[in-house]
Amino acid sequence: MGTASGDDDRHVMHHGGGVNLSARRPFSEALRSGLAETFFPDDPFRGFGALPPKARAWGALKYFVPALEWVPQYGFDKFKFDLLAGITIASLAIPQGISYARLANLPPIIGLYSSFVPPLLYAVFGSSNNLAVGTVAAASLLLASIIEDEVSPEDDPELYLHLFYTAAFFTGIFQTALGVFRLGLIVDFLSRSTITGFMGGTAMIIIMQQLKGLLGMKHFTSKTDLISVVGSIFKYRHEWRWQSAILGVCFILFLFSSKHLKKKMPHLFWVSAIAPFMVVVIGGVFDFLVHGDEHGIPIVGDLKKGINPISISQLRFNGKHVGVVVKAGLLSGILALAEGIAVGRSLAMIKNEQIDGNKEMIAFGMMNIVGSFTSCYLTTGPFSKSAVNFDAGCKTPMSNVVMSVCILLVLLFLAPLFKYTPLVALSSIIVVAMIGLIKVKEFIRLYRVDKFDFCICMVAFVGVVFFTMVIGLSASVGLSVLRALLYVARPATVKLGNITGTEVFRDVKQYPHAKSVPNILVLQLGSPIYFVNAGYLRERILRWVEDEEHICKGHGQDLQCLVLDLGGVTSIDNTGIGMLGEVHKGLDRKGIMIALANPRLQVTEKLVVSGYIKDTIGEESVFLTITDAIASCRYGLQRFRGKEGGSEV
Repeated sequence: MGTASGDDDRHVMHHGGGVNLSARRPFSEALRSGLAETFFPDDPFRGFGALPPKARAWGALKYFVPALEWVPQYGFDKFKFDLLAGITIASLAIPQGISYARLANLPPIIGLYSSFVPPLLYAVFGSSNNLAVGTVAAASLLLASIIEDEVSPEDDPELYLHLFYTAAFFTGIFQTALGVFRLGLIVDFLSRSTITGFMGGTAMIIIMQQLKGLLGMKHFTSKTDLISVVGSIFKYRHEWRWQSAILGVCFILFLFSSKHLKKKMPHLFWVSAIAPFMVVVIGGVFDFLVHGDEHGIPIVGDLKKGINPISISQLRFNGKHVGVVVKAGLLSGILALAEGIAVGRSLAMIKNEQIDGNKEMIAFGMMNIVGSFTSCYLTTGPFSKSAVNFDAGCKTPMSNVVMSVCILLVLLFLAPLFKYTPLVALSSIIVVAMIGLIKVKEFIRLYRVDKFDFCICMVAFVGVVFFTMVIGLSASVGLSVLRALLYVARPATVKLGNITGTEVFRDVKQYPHAKSVPNILVLQLGSPIYFVNAGYLRERILRWVEDEEHICKGHGQDLQCLVLDLGGVTSIDNTGIGMLGEVHKGLDRKGIMIALANPRLQVTEKLVVSGYIKDTIGEESVFLTITDAIASCRYGLQRFRGKEGGSEV
């Protein structure tokens, strides 16, 4: 009997022995691994170690300057596609550049400057073959709404412009730092729901603001909330001009017709792409012929010839305005990164390509730093222009170079011709572009899929529309972070049951046919165990135990064992270890055994060092699988009952 008992003991130990509890990593290795997973999840320098020093240096240089990878293999077979794409997006960049500069209350020529230098830099440092660089409406309005609170563009237009340059500089520094130190996770706090709601609300406000141009008004509010905008429209209703309104309706119908044509006949995408440019040309010719500026149709005004003047001496780093430009630069920089990277990734997925988010941050940062030195304001990868670039068949970032050359020719020779562009034409272009950003179908989908995500989206939308862009964005991000914290502080714990005929255990709520194990409760913990959730997990585990005890007593049985599946627990801290100790003590007083199944390396390391495994539950209570743990529990119960029966005899 003694020999059989010894064999049985060894059988019990066999299950626990399957878990490698002796595996330990030095602190330096654990720290290095943690940092690598946090900041280098894509491991961009893998394989460099086997290369000679010169090859490693060249590989690192190609990583930070992606143009060195594609330029050596570049040929005419790709250039003919990039040439067509570059010319196409240039025809869109001209009206958009002028329009978005006007939206930001900047001189229209600044929009063209911002479409010349930044694309050249992106072609060198950018990793996306599809992204087209330029100014964007949302960031333009966000910058204007922040800076206008400090300096009026009417009272001091020169200072106002210089603050835009300075904000672009801080945006560039911030974006470059994020890329170099691989802190792109900060941008992840802008969830898809937040961006959808923010862009939709911003589009709504921008459309309302364009009524100034569509109605030919001269005075308007500088605020962005819906109530102020609507109030301003009716306050200055005596300035409404029917001539502008009729022309605006015609332009909007033309632009919508071109978009409809693209949907019906996709191969005619170029018609939709050049439609805004045609609106500018037709509007300019019409205004010139009928002297529209004298008949209620305001025009852009003089645009001087010449390339970007150097503006480095105009950056303002002293005085009371620094705080405002830093705020404007950081907020608009995060928004620009989120939009640019999201657009680049979505288009890359269609071509089965990959882009590096950190490279994109460095590219955007370099664009904005150098741009601030050359009379440009914030630029990124706008969706509309990038989609046109993609549809036009671009192959490499060379399409941005072609666009830049086209803008250069416009700046050197054609800029004055845009003097007669009606403001109503620019407003029409913006209105049609913004309508596409109000994604009603996405709102409905969010409501059906996830009500909390829908709330996050609506908070951003309503905050932007009825308050300010900063309030809407901040409130939505705050709600998103709160949701993430709630998931961490209140993680899910589920009771597992066995799928009949298998060794698979699944959530009994999701799989009602999964059977509970008699006298044994199997719980799955699916999150890291930290100080923030340790108390909740303790109470939740003990509540599960109490509920299971009631169920067992209803069947005339007692709960004998608790199995904790730790496969989903990626890490644990000292408070979490203490919580497991408290749970063990509470169950031990009730005569309930506890077993751990499938703990990860990061967890076993700490459980072993803390003494929890050796001094509290014992190595024989740690198992590779839930099945092993249950088998051992059953065997232990049989031995216990056998001893009880023997003692009674």
